[in-house]
Amino acid sequence: MRAGVQEVGGAQRERLAYIDFRLYFLGAVSRSDISARFGVAAAAATRDLARYRALAPDNILFDARTKTYLIGAGFKPVFEHPIERVLSALSMGFGDGLGGTPRGLVPCEFPTSISRPSIETLAVVSRAIRAKSALRISYVSSASGLSERVIVPFALVDNGLRWHTRAFDRKSSSFRDFALNRIVAAGLAEGSALPAEEPGRDIQWSRLVDLELVPHPHAERLELAALDYPMVDGKLRIVARAALAGYVLRRWSVDCSPDHSLRGPEYRLWLHDPLALYDVESAAIAPGYVPPPEVLERG
Repeated sequence: MRAGVQEVGGAQRERLAYIDFRLYFLGAVSRSDISARFGVAAAAATRDLARYRALAPDNILFDARTKTYLIGAGFKPVFEHPIERVLSALSMGFGDGLGGTPRGLVPCEFPTSISRPSIETLAVVSRAIRAKSALRISYVSSASGLSERVIVPFALVDNGLRWHTRAFDRKSSSFRDFALNRIVAAGLAEGSALPAEEPGRDIQWSRLVDLELVPHPHAERLELAALDYPMVDGKLRIVARAALAGYVLRRWSVDCSPDHSLRGPEYRLWLHDPLALYDVESAAIAPGYVPPPEVLERG
């Protein structure tokens, strides 16, 4: 089936993916759904449904009473649907329309975000990332307050609590994280990124860290962690960039103390080998993390 999809033009392929999505996760799709989502005429929507039926006849059944197409008993998805996109579509909509309040496809609730970057700042930073340009910013940090800096951003990061950009900071000659909310003014600076400012030179960004998480030894029901997280043989292995590892561990309240000494219902997981965070700068924000003795002696 997927071989046949490759023969379909890009615009129709997107509509076929939408049909596949609605059948898979909502159980039904109609011509009006396609027309409303893509702004095509009913005749075009009919052709899309016919094309999908030709590709995957076992996936779709026509209900003459309701004039809708239902999921077939032998349904197998034609397209890959990454879970992150599925959850986003179900809760926020399948890219429906411009502006306004997103409408989910099924009732969903999630915590309100209390840290949202300015849309104007986000636009300036994302354009700079795309163009590999330097930015002149006014930035408020906890250490030095308001200061003027020139940075070269190369990625946006959602660390679970806030959005920041990973960038080379020409003031400190190092790669750092800059919270978008703390950028009070931003504009393009002359010149593009220098070789020393490119992402490949950011060791903490390029380095991948293997983190082995296990149920917290002091949890009342150890078996629940294996159900809550995709564990294999009682272990959850994740790979994270060194620059982001501390954020990941903090977001999921992973006890990173060497003797699993943190207490509280939020600590469901324990980092089995804290030495995995050796020389990881972001480890400073990991819950309970203590640098190994040799690091303390050297420092």
